[in-house]
Amino acid sequence: MNWQEFTALLVLATAMSFSPGPNTTLSTALAANGGLPRAMRFVVAVPVGWTLLLVLCAAGIGALVVAVPSLRLGIKALGVGYLLWLAYKLSGSGTLGRADGASLDIGFGQGVMLQFVNIKAWLLALTLVAGWIAGQPDALGRFAIVAPVMLAYAFVSNFTYALAGALLREWLSKGKRLLWFNRAMGLVLVLTAWWMLGV
Repeated sequence: MNWQEFTALLVLATAMSFSPGPNTTLSTALAANGGLPRAMRFVVAVPVGWTLLLVLCAAGIGALVVAVPSLRLGIKALGVGYLLWLAYKLSGSGTLGRADGASLDIGFGQGVMLQFVNIKAWLLALTLVAGWIAGQPDALGRFAIVAPVMLAYAFVSNFTYALAGALLREWLSKGKRLLWFNRAMGLVLVLTAWWMLGV
């Protein structure tokens, strides 16, 4: 991989990883509601799940998803449904660190699995495989470069959003600020789900 291709990879990684989406929204919300340590399970789960998704796409599963419209539709439907459920759970929470059924709590396993119903994650993985890995004589070497770069970006972007959420925590504890913040984060998830329907 030459330096132009690597630079293009970094530009794409920055744009896709740091733009708002399901992962960054949930990282922010989890840290704002439960603190940074509680959010770290999800922050670590995102790069793990995303790397597994990239491995599957590079192995050919991505081509199958593109080739079978009903499979793509199923992934999209699960993703939209899950995001709407998360938005509902989040929008009802107005107390920091609530542990009852109205609060949002996403563990490591759920964070990993979310990547497999996240259309933004699929689009990025398919783009990387098609643009940087597939059909190249040094495909394995390229994968060995792309995967760690994207893993690092996935971790850093989600950690950055979680840190922002954690820093807002004290301010959000006053009055109904947390409730309105959670509703705003829920709205971002709903808008993401709506975007996913059009992809």
